[in-house]
Amino acid sequence: MVVDLLAESAGRGNATALISDERVWTFDDLGLAVDKRVAELEADGLHAGGVVTTRVEPDSRGVIDLLAVWRLGAVPAPLNPRLSEAEFERARSTLRGAVVPAESQTILWTSGTSGQPRGVALSWANLAENAAGTIERLSLHDTDAWLLSLSPAHVGGLAIIVRSILLGSALFATGPYRTERISRLIDGPGEFNIQGRAVTHLSLVPTQLHQLLEFRGEAPPPPTLRCALIGGAHAPEGLVNRAREAGWPLALTYGATEMSSQISTAPPELSRQKPGTVGPPMPGVEVRITDDGEVETRGPTRALEYVGDVSAPLTDSLGWYRTGDMGRLDGDGHLWITGRRADRIVSGGVTIDAMEVEEAIRAHPSVIDACVVGVPDDVWGERVAAWVEPVVGEFDTEEVDAHLREVLSPGKVPRLWHVEAGLPRNANGKVDRTLARAVFGPATERA
Repeated sequence: MVVDLLAESAGRGNATALISDERVWTFDDLGLAVDKRVAELEADGLHAGGVVTTRVEPDSRGVIDLLAVWRLGAVPAPLNPRLSEAEFERARSTLRGAVVPAESQTILWTSGTSGQPRGVALSWANLAENAAGTIERLSLHDTDAWLLSLSPAHVGGLAIIVRSILLGSALFATGPYRTERISRLIDGPGEFNIQGRAVTHLSLVPTQLHQLLEFRGEAPPPPTLRCALIGGAHAPEGLVNRAREAGWPLALTYGATEMSSQISTAPPELSRQKPGTVGPPMPGVEVRITDDGEVETRGPTRALEYVGDVSAPLTDSLGWYRTGDMGRLDGDGHLWITGRRADRIVSGGVTIDAMEVEEAIRAHPSVIDACVVGVPDDVWGERVAAWVEPVVGEFDTEEVDAHLREVLSPGKVPRLWHVEAGLPRNANGKVDRTLARAVFGPATERA
């Protein structure tokens, strides 16, 4: 049974619900806008029980469309507008006619950074449990205002909408991420500081955080910003340190679409006390580490199942979801992510963690970012290859190679290099390792 999210937040009345470039909606206003959109969708032939695949932006229209589909009793499958036409059509064709669990509230299309993209069916219970856990972990209040800085087609963006409305807090929905605009919204006051509502929280992938730091320099955020939740991909140590030194209240999180967003989160204070940890598991979520170091998890936020043309089940017989990530739990029960199983490289019988090599490359002052992959090799099994995004005019392969040989064992030093601005990324901002790996052929090899 699809749940009407606004109905779950009844009684908010004149409280501020949604803030866009054009106007401000109270919860009553938002309900009327959603009713109007429902009538339009019905006139277009949409009916309860169907699956609706559509491109959705992180703006007021995107939020209202999503709420209207839920109010109508249909199941939204929001897709990122940054998908290519081929990717969009593939998602639509995969989901069209697919058997969808009766409890489905939404279907999200995974990014496919290390495998084939697929649909993930989430229930209302999944989304509500995730919202409750985040509210508890980050001590959220109805006086807060979260900036919708991620696409609603991304589980992190969808989670922002759900928890804001359930909590009765304001939601800034001002369109796709643009660094200058996000910086201005954070700073306030101004036309967006509505009824004393400044942006108190936002979610960022590491690339967005890097862009904000580059744009703002050492300028700290105002004290009204209480938390910047960083997730969606590995946050490099240097980037995190730079942000903290500039005064950003970072909370590091680790999650997955299959777990309705956050699996574990370290609030700002814990992130400062124990740099690098992603904190304890979220309330109700279990995490265990297998004998070979893989992170597995289960709990009430675990998705219903995969949707579409998929052969592998989402969990094992006991309900554990294999994340594919490597990690450890410390004595306090805090989780540390050490890499991804698929990113491990075996060269000459030596197992190499790509994340370790990437961190070493990023530590060099001529490097902005790096992606390390294994490239098949008849002699070594795999060779270590690095796509490097350089500081303009300052990158020298020989110099970086020498630097790496001081901090890494010889087998971990890349033999293949590709130097080009802008790492390949998917629509959600994650580095696409498949595309990065494909470039190594014309790359420059070092003996």
